[in-house]
Amino acid sequence: MYIKNIKELKKNLRARYRRFREKMNAEHKIRLDANIQCRLLALDEYAKAETIFTYVSKSIEVDTFAIINAAFANHKRVAVPRCVPDTFDMEFYYITSLSDLEKGAFGVLEPVPDQCEKVTHYGKALCIVPGLSFDAQGYRLGYGKGYYDRYLAQFRGVTVGICYLGCIQWNLPHGYYDRPVDILITEKYVRRIAKQEDMP
Repeated sequence: MYIKNIKELKKNLRARYRRFREKMNAEHKIRLDANIQCRLLALDEYAKAETIFTYVSKSIEVDTFAIINAAFANHKRVAVPRCVPDTFDMEFYYITSLSDLEKGAFGVLEPVPDQCEKVTHYGKALCIVPGLSFDAQGYRLGYGKGYYDRYLAQFRGVTVGICYLGCIQWNLPHGYYDRPVDILITEKYVRRIAKQEDMP
């Protein structure tokens, strides 16, 4: 019964934050996206990263196309995910331009595997994590498929959640194995999440 209630709660939260995003004024969204981008690009962690792992945004998500182009301009390697067919896993591939992308799973732009190099090295990496909502502890509410949850379980670089302030909750339901992001960015602030081992 408890599990059923958690699933129902997550389903309702997803619907709420999807509606919030779908109702956003286009010009207002552009301003919020630009504020989030500026805060991200100003991070020391971004400056030190050699590779930027990022999702390719859909219309209701914080825009990452400007972030991808900025990373190219900053001479960083850019890696984006591709869903592995018939699984709930994803792999990241390096791209050198937006022309390396094609429409893939769920209508999302993905790297063309035949023309892109698969990522096998994760040193000095920063991963930009999508989410319909995040909470103050850095936990995320995704789309329910679990792709990023599985991937982040083995990712050892810095993780950054980018999200609109209107989609932040104080507490989200999460499981024992869920991993919070290291840094949370909204249009209003940058919040560094204290790791459990760092807490007194």
